Amino acid sequence: MDFEIQLCTEDQRKKKVADSELAFGTQFTDHMFLMKYKDEKWGTPCVIPYQSFQLDPACAVLHYSQEIFEGMKAFPHPDGSINLFRPFENAARFNLSAERMCMPQVNEDLFVKAILELIKVDKDWVPHSPETALYIRPTMIATEKFLGLRASSEFYFYVILSPVGPFFKEGFKPTKAYVASQNVRATPGGTGEAKTGGNYAATLHETCIAKSKGYPQVIWLDAIHRQFVEEASAMNIMFIIDDEIYTPPLEGTILKGITRKSVLELAQNLGYTVHEERIKIDTIVDQINKGQCTEAFFVGTAASITPIGHIFHKDEDHIVNNFNVGKITQHLYDELVGIQTGIIDDRFNWTYRID
Repeated sequence: MDFEIQLCTEDQRKKKVADSELAFGTQFTDHMFLMKYKDEKWGTPCVIPYQSFQLDPACAVLHYSQEIFEGMKAFPHPDGSINLFRPFENAARFNLSAERMCMPQVNEDLFVKAILELIKVDKDWVPHSPETALYIRPTMIATEKFLGLRASSEFYFYVILSPVGPFFKEGFKPTKAYVASQNVRATPGGTGEAKTGGNYAATLHETCIAKSKGYPQVIWLDAIHRQFVEEASAMNIMFIIDDEIYTPPLEGTILKGITRKSVLELAQNLGYTVHEERIKIDTIVDQINKGQCTEAFFVGTAASITPIGHIFHKDEDHIVNNFNVGKITQHLYDELVGIQTGIIDDRFNWTYRID
């Protein structure tokens, strides 16, 4: 399918900020991708100047939360090329989310091509400093106007780009986490593994409570027993117990993280033993206190790998590894980011060069 490309005018161009001043997700590039679905088919794929949408107040996404999205990054490599990280994994997950949310599928080759064409137009926006990247947000929203509980028949699929600095201002340093006690994020049979906005909205109340107490991250437990660790609000979670890696299994309530998948594959390649099994939070804190759980970390696209140095549970603080980055966490971070940024040879063929 041929793409239509409409470049912005000179007065539409935005002012770039220095890499050192980049926050996360607050600045956007000059162009975006847009493709509309109507009458049971997708229209022409277009790269257009970045712009607002004019949506009817009765638009389905505004009332019934029928929307999905992805999070990806593009990285500059030392040879001057720009590379995506496992983009077809994102395309496949996008369609899994679409199926769960009664939305049309997007051809996976077209999904990746849309991102490639957009980045080619806005390649000058790719930052080149350490701990920076070009964040990519593919999104689909329901745009049909009606009131009544049913699936929409009209949609926008669009992609926007944002040059970003570190997800956490302090960079690769241990963070504090608060174990959710009042609310749950997702239930069995729900939409927990779909990347849809409702899952994130469900985390906001407990996140506000956690932040008011000085904890920037929330660890969620299962909805039935309120005992088993599931994930963070926007990331998967892993623990190091007796030098082996433990992470909750994919059972329909947590996101099928691409960074999660990559870290597990990478860890096994590096010789670490990996366990995907249910873990009680009480067991985790007990093993932290006994010195058996020596490391914990979050994994996700936005922050890559984030060490956990402090877990608050049942009105008690539990310090992990004296609030220091653990050796296994550091090893995995160095290897993963090294592959993403082209510093380390990509022995897995995970990176996808944009020509």
